[in-house]
Amino acid sequence: MGKRGVRKRKVSRPRSRSFTHRCASDPKKIGTIEDFLLSVNKTARLDDGTFYRLLVATTEAVNNAMVHGNKRDPSKIVEVECHLAAQSIVVRVRDRGLGFDLNTVPNPIEDDNLLRESGRGIFLIRSMVDRVDFFFTNEGTTVEMEIDLTKTL
Repeated sequence: MGKRGVRKRKVSRPRSRSFTHRCASDPKKIGTIEDFLLSVNKTARLDDGTFYRLLVATTEAVNNAMVHGNKRDPSKIVEVECHLAAQSIVVRVRDRGLGFDLNTVPNPIEDDNLLRESGRGIFLIRSMVDRVDFFFTNEGTTVEMEIDLTKTL
């Protein structure tokens, strides 16, 4: 029995499986990410809280890739790769942008930034996942996010 007498259900997951989704850099296409993740979740069987974290983090990363990385150029594709394993789920979001300097991204909870209309994406991603890394190459930027599934079972 878990907290407050609630029985925790052991979820059986496949050993390893990968899923890929590609979409044009048109913010109107952001809804396709939820559809993609819902199809992933048919296999992953994540609890509601974990699925919400995955959805928010991935949607933010894709939106950033479309708007900031690919500059809303619909000819540039955003690729989302989701790797499901027994103990974690790893999502990679790739764009074709030039990259950015993480040290110059303003902290959205500092007083001077509280009323800004944008600038919360990376902060939100970091709060939703257990690990996030950024990789910059000549071909674009990759955001790699991981959720530890052993914490949610």
